Amino acid sequence: MSFTILAIFVIVGIIFDVVGIAVTAASEAPFNSMATRRQHGAAEALRLIKNANRVTCYCNDVIGDVTGIVSGTTAALIAARLMDGFNSESLMFPVIISAVVTGVTVGGKAIGKTLAFNKSTEIVHGVGKMLHLMHIMPFASQEKEKQEKEKQDKPDKSEKQDKQDGNEQSNE
Repeated sequence: MSFTILAIFVIVGIIFDVVGIAVTAASEAPFNSMATRRQHGAAEALRLIKNANRVTCYCNDVIGDVTGIVSGTTAALIAARLMDGFNSESLMFPVIISAVVTGVTVGGKAIGKTLAFNKSTEIVHGVGKMLHLMHIMPFASQEKEKQEKEKQDKPDKSEKQDKQDGNEQSNE
C-alpha cells in the first residue's frame, strides 16, 4: 500500500509539471478558433494560457514542490520500515529507494517536458475539457474584479458630458 501511495505522489508531481510546461508552451491562436466554434474546454484553456505565469507557478512550483517533499518523506518511511522488517542497520534500503524514487521522478519529468513541448495544444485542451466537465472556470473571479475596477475608474459618457458642460459654463 505504501508503494502505491508513493507512486501516486510521484505521478501527480509529473502530471502537474507537464501541465505547467504545456500551458507555458501553448499558443492562444488555436484556442481562439476553438472558442469561436464553442468547443468544450476552449474557453478554459484560453484562460489558462492567458494566466500562464500563475498556472506555471502553481503547477510546477507549488504542487511540484509539495509532491516532491511528500514523496521523499514517503520513501524515507518505507526505507525505515524495510530496515525494521529485515532487522538491518544497513544503508542499502534508504539508498536504493531514494535512487529509484529520484530516478523515476526526474526521468518522468524529463519525458513529460518533452511531451509537453511537443503536444502542448492537446494537453492544454485536455485540461480545459476536464475543467469544463467539472464546471471550473479558472481565474474567472479575478477577471470580473478587473472589469468592475475598470468600470469604476472610467466615468460614464453622461458624467463626461456633465463635466464638459460644467467647464464650458465656467469659461463663459
